[in-house]
Amino acid sequence: MTEPGRRERKKAAIRQTLADTARDLFLERGYDAVGVREIAEAADVSVATLFNHFPDGKEALVFDQDADREAALVAAVHNRPAGRTIPQALRQSLRDEHSLRIRTDPRFTAFLHLIDTTPPLREYARRMWLRHEDALAAAIATDTGLPTDDPACQALAHFALEAVALVRGRDDAEAALDRVFALLDAGWTGLTQGL
Repeated sequence: MTEPGRRERKKAAIRQTLADTARDLFLERGYDAVGVREIAEAADVSVATLFNHFPDGKEALVFDQDADREAALVAAVHNRPAGRTIPQALRQSLRDEHSLRIRTDPRFTAFLHLIDTTPPLREYARRMWLRHEDALAAAIATDTGLPTDDPACQALAHFALEAVALVRGRDDAEAALDRVFALLDAGWTGLTQGL
């Protein structure tokens, strides 16, 4: 894989600065109290530049790693170790991402609280996860040799992604997610045995 050029690195740096600035302002003062103009000024860019990087607006600033998450979910399916089922691989991927975020960002808990207590962010997070559904269903179908329009592949992708929203805000979210994925794994394994 080739290294990104100078222009791509500069664009990525601006995008990261915008996302970090927005997150900091949102955590400090609340999502509704911060406007896009203020974010752009704090990041020392124009409002037009902000929208060039985040055309979906203010909510997208909070979820700046959307494409990376989709790629990680697809990779979890395709690169899983022998003997690990697709639901087990997806659960491990989600666990690893959550654990990494907690270890590397001391404000991750506050970030999750911001999402949970802000209806537009909660809804955007839900829509974001569900946008990954088609890519994940295609990866599942490819990996298992099932047709791309197989409803079981679509259902597994849908419920695996929806599980995150289902347990959001629970005190026992990780344990609840384990239970949801145990159910998905049992159903998937029963359905696909012999494939």
